[in-house]
Amino acid sequence: MFDTVLVANRGEIALRVMRACKELGLRTVAIYSEADRHAPHVAYADAAYLVGPASAAQSYLNIERIIEVARESGAGAVHPGYGFLAENPSFARAVTLAGLVFIGPPAEVMERMGGKVAARREARAAGVPVVPGTMYPVGTLEELRACAHEYGYPIAIKAVAGGGGRGFRVVFEESELRHAFESARREAEIGFGNADVYVEKYLTDPRHIEIQVLADTYGNVLHLGERECSIQRRHQKLIEESPSPVITPDVRKRMGEAAVRLAKQVGYVSAGTLEFIYQDGEFYFLEMNTRIQVEHTVTEMVTGVDLVKAQIRIAQGERLWLTQDDIVIRGHAIECRINAEDPANNFRPSLGTLVEYSEPCGFGVRVDSGVHKGYTIPQHYDSLIAKLICWGDNRAEAIARMRRALADYRIVGVAHTIPFHLATMAHPVFQEGKATINFIPHHLADQLSTLSQGPISTVSVGSVVSGPVRTFEVEVNGRLFTVRVAEAETRSERTERRIRQDRAAHRALHPIADGVASSLQGIVSAVLASPGQEVEAGQVIFVIEAMKMENEVKAPRKGVIGEVRVQVGQTVEPGTILATYRAAGELAAS
Repeated sequence: MFDTVLVANRGEIALRVMRACKELGLRTVAIYSEADRHAPHVAYADAAYLVGPASAAQSYLNIERIIEVARESGAGAVHPGYGFLAENPSFARAVTLAGLVFIGPPAEVMERMGGKVAARREARAAGVPVVPGTMYPVGTLEELRACAHEYGYPIAIKAVAGGGGRGFRVVFEESELRHAFESARREAEIGFGNADVYVEKYLTDPRHIEIQVLADTYGNVLHLGERECSIQRRHQKLIEESPSPVITPDVRKRMGEAAVRLAKQVGYVSAGTLEFIYQDGEFYFLEMNTRIQVEHTVTEMVTGVDLVKAQIRIAQGERLWLTQDDIVIRGHAIECRINAEDPANNFRPSLGTLVEYSEPCGFGVRVDSGVHKGYTIPQHYDSLIAKLICWGDNRAEAIARMRRALADYRIVGVAHTIPFHLATMAHPVFQEGKATINFIPHHLADQLSTLSQGPISTVSVGSVVSGPVRTFEVEVNGRLFTVRVAEAETRSERTERRIRQDRAAHRALHPIADGVASSLQGIVSAVLASPGQEVEAGQVIFVIEAMKMENEVKAPRKGVIGEVRVQVGQTVEPGTILATYRAAGELAAS
């Protein structure tokens, strides 16, 4: 039906799809933004086309340009990967109207299941249990307050078009309603172009369980077991495994049957995932992801089914070549998301260049990545560096193999999540299979700030500030040593450093008009302070979006805002003064 596939995505998922295409004898076409000109997925494809500037909205979300490239390149099909346009029915429809094959579900099915409240209505109609909550978007603060009174606190505010934890806020008391409502709507608008939100009763200590399904165009549907995705930060997954350590064969059967029933009801086609929460022996439908997911890898490792190749074969018109009885779970698999984030600093995004990068290998170890040594992490996209997946004959072996592989991973240049993953793998609660979505706040919160990153990009030796690090192998008396050497600063660099230190000391001695600075690079998505406004310590006064995450900038202490120096949409660097600031007592004294 087609011999060329355009992959409308970037990074590791673009490479993952291209490899599957090449195994099927298909030609591949990459698209790229100006920020990704030298990215691995661009070099790997048979052909690559520029679609726009660094901004995702003007490049990877530019439907008209992507269709134009598909026609120009001779592509007969488009695979959307995940994120960006993967669950956008307008994109799926545009691909089909252009005479191309969309490798995924039809636009009509996306519309039925892509919207979270619509999916809840479909689940209820299929007899699948859902969490108590609204079946329609909540448009005003008054409606939200009424929902909170009906369901009782805590409640969860969720983006109707959402996924990946964006546009998700938990509210524990009425005083938090306004900020959570506005924040969720703002993040949903930024992430999905749709600010609509809905409300659910928030279960306090559940597990996050999902069921993978495959469906062909002939009405055949099967499930491939479950994935446990309970280890999360900011309601975004960090670790996934299959099978879940707590799901019994009976519960797996019932959840799988519910997922298949719902997929059949809506006429689903391709690979998809139905997400549930599980607590006290009961499961409740949350939403459906009408695409391949980041964590599809662990299902592949335990079932032996290549889900991306399955998507492509289904799009080529094949009937499902498997039955439910053919799906057998063998062993255990765990995935750790290696993100450019600092777990010791509330998982703050970390930008920079990978001055050293080496992936682990060995039996049962898989790495899906889209980076290399010398690659610069861009601020415009998500923080994922790679996915590390380990398989074992049982869960204990999978954990042991993951600990070894994490220790073998070498990343220098940015902060990353490997120290967090090592701490999790060693924690008895995780090892015993008892972790819920509260694992981090309940068991690791006190430990996060102590997690060591090792060298990032520069090191200090004594009182000498050192520059770039170089690594040498040295043999002494027949024994091999690895030596890291930092270049000493030059006289001019030392002078510049002293000037900076003097300026910092001067600012410390003159704190009356001091500044509120950004701690990271990103785009200002909200300005919540105005000149002359009195603020309390810890009050959110700016929101900076970086790597698809909102990062709050809070007032360091009680005081009064002086001049606001940034506006919404402005790009800021670490250290950029967002506003001048006066402490209330100092202002009165002056």
